[in-house]
Amino acid sequence: MSTDYQRARVELGRRLRELRDECPGGRLTGTDLAQVLGWPQSKVSKLENGRQTPTDGDLLAWAEAVGQPSAYPELRARLKGFESHIRSWRRQLAGGHAPVQEMWNSLTSGAEIKRSMSSAAVSGLLQTADYARYVFQAHAALQGAPRDTDAAVRARMKRQEWLYRPGKRLDLLMHESVLWARICPPEVLAAQLDRLLGVVGMDTLRMGILPLDADISLTLGNSFTILDDRLVAVEEWHAELWLDDAETIALYRRVWDTFAESAVFGTEAQQVIARVRRSLKV
Repeated sequence: MSTDYQRARVELGRRLRELRDECPGGRLTGTDLAQVLGWPQSKVSKLENGRQTPTDGDLLAWAEAVGQPSAYPELRARLKGFESHIRSWRRQLAGGHAPVQEMWNSLTSGAEIKRSMSSAAVSGLLQTADYARYVFQAHAALQGAPRDTDAAVRARMKRQEWLYRPGKRLDLLMHESVLWARICPPEVLAAQLDRLLGVVGMDTLRMGILPLDADISLTLGNSFTILDDRLVAVEEWHAELWLDDAETIALYRRVWDTFAESAVFGTEAQQVIARVRRSLKV
């Protein structure tokens, strides 16, 4: 998490500790409060030291337990102020794409399940090097970022090793329009589609395609990724949003599940990809 995000979480923890110390019935120790709430003492410590993000329910329970329920609206406002963590592309790309890719390599490494919805480009975990190169070049030009394309591509290819590690799984949904998008020359796109055809059936991959004519109950939104139901990363033009509150993560999980109901998998997904591939005549 960024310094700004962590600073806000630490400040909320300081406020929680302050409320505990100023309990109208007399100061409560962390152990006393944990007993009142029925929580492990470690949870009280993590919340007060900014090492865990509280839920709305945690804040309400805390305010009531320390005899200051009127403090809950303030606490909730503080939480809502930083639960949406905005990572500006301008700041992130100041040193080029490679450092951002290395950060994602580290973030992904510890994850067991990634659920992604791609509505703009093929998932980075399945991109060919040439396809990735065109993606990085286009976004570097848009953001006025340093051109470190080769280093960024190497970092992205390194992250793909995650797919071949035991216990990992990528649940991926892509809209068919992604397969048609000419964001690179036809021969590069053809090779990318061949790559997708080749990975259908991998043990660590469940890939679904939303056909152009599929009945969908939600409008398509921006691409997003859910890591182990602990973090959602949403791609905007100006920034990447990191969302880690339980309610929002659950919302994005429902969005993913809803689109999955309209997607085709396995052989049917392969047929959609193959149809687009044949159209290229390369």
